[in-house]
Amino acid sequence: MLSKIEKRRRRHSRIRKRVFGTAERPRLCVFRSLRHIYTQLINDEIGHTYCSASSLDPEIRKLAEGKSKKEIAYEVGKLLAKRALEAGFEKAVFDRGGYKYHGRVRALAEGAREGGLKL
Repeated sequence: MLSKIEKRRRRHSRIRKRVFGTAERPRLCVFRSLRHIYTQLINDEIGHTYCSASSLDPEIRKLAEGKSKKEIAYEVGKLLAKRALEAGFEKAVFDRGGYKYHGRVRALAEGAREGGLKL
């Protein structure tokens, strides 16, 4: 019997066979823990992370008080999009990390789109 974590890792490896970040279109990678959500823009060709955002960032912490995890994920997506645009990226490939496109993962993607990033 496989654990939930092992099942997610298998799904993620299946996704990663197809999703690949390049210099023009980096991979927006999502990791979701029970309390927080983390994102990075990664170029898989050279193994370089261009920018990242998480619910632990001071900018998000100020906004997070009294909000749900879904609303916080949306703000994290907007912050990542802002940082990506500053770094010169308009497009990204969305890597949901083996999670369902639902709830916090979906809110993060919508926030990134709202911030101006094309997924």
